[in-house]
Amino acid sequence: MAKTKAKKVTPLMQQYNGIKAKYPDAMLLFRVGDFYETFGEDAIKASQVLGIILTKRGNGSESETALAGFPHHSLNTYLPKLVKSGLRVAICDQLEDPKMTKKIVKRGVTELVTPGVALNDEVLQSKTNNFLAAVHFGKKQLGVSFLDVSTGEFLVAEGNEEYIDKLLQNFMPSEVLVEKKHKQQFLELFTNQYHTFYLDDWVFQKDYGYERLTDHFNVKNLKGFGIEDITQGIVAGGAVLYYLSETQHNKLAHIQRINRIAEDRYVWMDRFTIKNLELYGGNAVNSVSLLNVIDKTTSAMGGRLLKRWLALPLKNLEEIKERHELVKYLIGNDAFLETVTYQLQQVSDIERLISKVATGKVSPREMVLLKNSLKAILPIKEASEKSKNLTVQELGKQLFSCDELINKIAETLLEEAPVNIAKGNAIANGVSEELDELRSIANSGKEYLDQMLARETERTGIPTLKIAFNNVFGYYIEVRNTHKDKVPQEWIRKQTLVNAERYITEELKEYETKILGAEEKIQALEVSLFTQLVQYVIGFVNQVQQNAQVIAKIDCLLSFATLAIENNYVRPTMDDSTDLEIKNGRHPVIEKQLPIGEEYIANDVVLNRNQQQVIMITGPNMSGKSAILRQTALIVLLAQMGSYVPAQNARIGIVDKIFTRVGASDNISMGESTFMVEMNETASILNNISERSLVLLDEIGRGTSTYDGISIAWAIAEYLHEHPSKAKTLFATHYHELNEMTTTFERIRNYNVSVKELEDSIIFLRKLVAGGSNHSFGIHVAKLAGMPNSVIHRANKILKELEESHSHKEVKEVLKDTQHQDMQMSFFQLDDPLLEDIREEILATNIDTLTPIEALMKLNEIKRMLVKK
Repeated sequence: MAKTKAKKVTPLMQQYNGIKAKYPDAMLLFRVGDFYETFGEDAIKASQVLGIILTKRGNGSESETALAGFPHHSLNTYLPKLVKSGLRVAICDQLEDPKMTKKIVKRGVTELVTPGVALNDEVLQSKTNNFLAAVHFGKKQLGVSFLDVSTGEFLVAEGNEEYIDKLLQNFMPSEVLVEKKHKQQFLELFTNQYHTFYLDDWVFQKDYGYERLTDHFNVKNLKGFGIEDITQGIVAGGAVLYYLSETQHNKLAHIQRINRIAEDRYVWMDRFTIKNLELYGGNAVNSVSLLNVIDKTTSAMGGRLLKRWLALPLKNLEEIKERHELVKYLIGNDAFLETVTYQLQQVSDIERLISKVATGKVSPREMVLLKNSLKAILPIKEASEKSKNLTVQELGKQLFSCDELINKIAETLLEEAPVNIAKGNAIANGVSEELDELRSIANSGKEYLDQMLARETERTGIPTLKIAFNNVFGYYIEVRNTHKDKVPQEWIRKQTLVNAERYITEELKEYETKILGAEEKIQALEVSLFTQLVQYVIGFVNQVQQNAQVIAKIDCLLSFATLAIENNYVRPTMDDSTDLEIKNGRHPVIEKQLPIGEEYIANDVVLNRNQQQVIMITGPNMSGKSAILRQTALIVLLAQMGSYVPAQNARIGIVDKIFTRVGASDNISMGESTFMVEMNETASILNNISERSLVLLDEIGRGTSTYDGISIAWAIAEYLHEHPSKAKTLFATHYHELNEMTTTFERIRNYNVSVKELEDSIIFLRKLVAGGSNHSFGIHVAKLAGMPNSVIHRANKILKELEESHSHKEVKEVLKDTQHQDMQMSFFQLDDPLLEDIREEILATNIDTLTPIEALMKLNEIKRMLVKK
């Protein structure tokens, strides 16, 4: 049998294949001379993502393969595009000078850049964290960790699936690490909206995670960080550190602490609420989010912290009041406000700059930016410490002056330092005697050459002599052909041109050696001195990071102050009660979108657990019911972030959970109907309410038939009223039959969004007034939408017939009759032994402690008793 002829592989491709085999999941950028090349499948993908030309290597030969590349100096242009498309990119560099070897150049991967592990400014967004996350599936709970390698922030938490889902939604990691064996489970729970990478199962072990963390922080245990007891979180944290080492990120001196996300410190909002309230992004194209409206921060650090505050509103009354106090001080002290505003504009992103220092990726120009930013913080520190407000004074004391660091950078680097240290001219004069001497030699070159040119011109009598330099044979003297007969005998001819000849001399060669030697030494010495400076600055990582955190906090509070001044927000009164009183509240986003000159219609909302627990809001579609619901939640949310609020005044008892079920967030793509999604979300609310919860329900039950919808909406409202927690609830509905509930349930109140009826049309007044609405105005709204007159006429006729049939009245009577029916189930014929057994079974069940699963099991048990009969 004939042997198959083996494919010929060049030494270069052998080397490539060996390196690629170590990084099968990454695109390999392979440095060849002045280009980064990609081969095979990588080349096809690179050409598609980057829009570069796809060619072939070894065209027509046995070793033919796809090829696509770009110049090495364009890496910062192309790398971000690859990473943002979700690719992992291995950068393979030449590890030796090609001139120094006759064999194939040594190459190796110097960095593995992935969506969650990036330090390039072109990949990062200034006001957004770039989190790498890991999710660990424990036996009972899940663990999660978030690490932003660009800032050094490291967070861990653990909890149930819903809590981890909420955190993933809040922090929106760029990449998530998951155990291979839990791949399917992760996708089922959290969908495929994240860039994921699957690690071997052994990485997700408690002992391994604990060891990784204690080794990194150089501690014996994790008690000092307050995470000793969150086992699943520790496992996830260890997985993140493992991944960093695997991606060649070993310089991590800026990751100095790890913090716990304490679930009990912050307001609970599930993912539906985050989406419904449009906190980070609108649900429609070109819609404006709450963050868009409230973000008045100046610095990137402030922008990132504001997002965190929005994701995690406070529950601690004292912490909230402290933020409000600082906002009040900023609003009331113009001089301080102006100083802080101006100085913040001079502060660069020192949090990311110091991370670049720690990872060895900082440039001389960035080091100067760090120095100038630290100098800009000094007036803020001084003004804060001079303040008579003790809280402001404390903020000032938390800032480090960093005088020693500022002076060291100023003494070492020139103010106009270059982006690349290799270009030289970064180190200041006076830092190194040797460097100053070498610079003197290099800089005296032009003067020396001018003298030499003048001397040789006079000696030879050639008026057009020229001394120049090229990379082929260094310095040379050029003589025009008309004067070549005057050339001295000792000059050595090196090149003949059409109109001239080029020569070298012994003197020129000596000069060249001296000058080029000096330039090489200068470059090496500047790199060495800059490296020493970087090592020195690493000692100040902790101080700079603390300054970054305090400046970010001040920036957020300044943003709140600016927001309040520009939009007439007021300081809310916060207390420990469970009451909510908003006078003339406004929707912070909608009021900014109104046409110029149009005023937002403000509304009052009063909720408490004693008299007005459930407000039933009726009114036509488009009348503003949803806006009132959302603005109530957003006012509470802003208040507990520490911001002032859009209202005339507000008294807010601390809220611990905000639940919303607004509109039909259809999930048909996941195989669920609108109604099923609605019921899932509502069930989640009913199973998690507390006495401090704020519940907002909009049009519950509309995903099914009218009678089903009314019945479900009624039952839900009744459940909320009768539940021991007595959760504060706003319930918007177009089922005006629910207005009947106030006759039976003492803490339910009817309100409606008023409209003005004209002959053939209606005007939406958008004002919330007491009393129920007995008209849905659906046909009026259809007319406003431009529905054909024949359809409107027919609809009015059918409505009249329905009203005359008293069907609505019958529905109301049925609903009334079903209220508070005796649990004795008097309709049972109790002389039947089986029904007596069932009665006893039901009465013996404590429904207050029954879980949904137990209830289904009990129902199944009763069903089996009936089937047996």
